[in-house]
Amino acid sequence: MKPESTGLRRQLYEIIFEADTPAGRRFDILLIGCILASVVVVMLDSVHEIAAEYYSLLHFAEWVFTAIFTVEYLLRLYSIQKPWRYATSFFGVVDLLAILPTFIALLLPGAQFLLVIRILRVLRVFRVLKLAQHLSEAQVLAKALKASQRKIQVFIAGVLSLVVILGSLMYLIEGEAGGFTSIPRSMYWAIVTLTTVGYGDISPKTPWGQALASVVMILGYAIIAVPTGIVSAELSQATLRGRPPVDQRACPGCGVEGHGSEAKFCQRCGTAL
Repeated sequence: MKPESTGLRRQLYEIIFEADTPAGRRFDILLIGCILASVVVVMLDSVHEIAAEYYSLLHFAEWVFTAIFTVEYLLRLYSIQKPWRYATSFFGVVDLLAILPTFIALLLPGAQFLLVIRILRVLRVFRVLKLAQHLSEAQVLAKALKASQRKIQVFIAGVLSLVVILGSLMYLIEGEAGGFTSIPRSMYWAIVTLTTVGYGDISPKTPWGQALASVVMILGYAIIAVPTGIVSAELSQATLRGRPPVDQRACPGCGVEGHGSEAKFCQRCGTAL
């Protein structure tokens, strides 16, 4: 690769991926403005009265924003050392999903409304405002959720077993005459009741059925508290262990952020920072 090409890639990388430089900060602010404006366009397009009167303008604006984000996405792939790593990262996937619906809509009308996923790209505001401490808090939360994973899995398995049992009991008690036409439908009622949603589209009519429903309702309140307690306990432990210092350096290889302040290599692809 020619030296001038390498220099261009480095300049683009600093502008696109680094928020600490004046050019990078201006780029991110401009990008966030375009993202918010494009989401507003998609929302307005879903209002029939506005879409009917300003269809051409909204359609033009949508393609303009799509062209801007397409060029930006290609420049990100060009300026990064490991394009595939970036393309498969969280922000890489979000960036791709931000432009695909417009092209898919050429074949499948209505797909353009999926463009509201662009709002996820506003998460880049954390870099612009230098809110590195929030990245640290996010890591603590992520560790707590990961530590709770097995307990939550066991809890969900237990709840599903309970739903099958309660649904089967209600099917035997109420039967088709009460609207519980099958065990799956009765399980649906059990899920709605356990989660305290209570749509009311199906309800027991017999005294025994109502008695079982009362037990399920009370049980629902107890069940809701379990996952909250599990995550809260793990979150407390993760907080006591301390928050690792996090900085905003973007990996020149894959663009991932949120490395430890003393990290010398990327935690995802191993590129030197």
